[in-house]
Amino acid sequence: MLPTREEILKSVIFKTSRSGGKGGQNVNKVSSKVELIFNLEVAEYFSDEEKAILKMKLENRLDNEGLLHIVSQEDRSQLLNKEKTVAKLIELLKRSLLVQKKRKPTKVPKSVIKNRLKNKAVTAIKKQNRKPPSPLKGE
Repeated sequence: MLPTREEILKSVIFKTSRSGGKGGQNVNKVSSKVELIFNLEVAEYFSDEEKAILKMKLENRLDNEGLLHIVSQEDRSQLLNKEKTVAKLIELLKRSLLVQKKRKPTKVPKSVIKNRLKNKAVTAIKKQNRKPPSPLKGE
């Protein structure tokens, strides 16, 4: 089950630093880049089974200590970047915990098979008519 925004805010750590890119003098003065650090192991609102699923699906995004890092530096405002990192985390958790429905294989309808064979026969006749006539053997 997905945790609420308040539960997430209690269990994450935010680091701020100066952002690069556009912004002129603002970039040099203000720490607007926000890095959210989420420890999957201490999140008590996930069951052991959910933690195992998250670890498996997010293994490429976790560091050596099992921490998930999400960075945002798009906005000039630290608060907006903080909100974006939390939204990214929630979306990532939601996508990772989504269980795909098992596909039921279906039988190919007989009419589809019949039409495919009919089209093959038409194509074969068309190609046969393109060949030059063969000489008769009795003449």
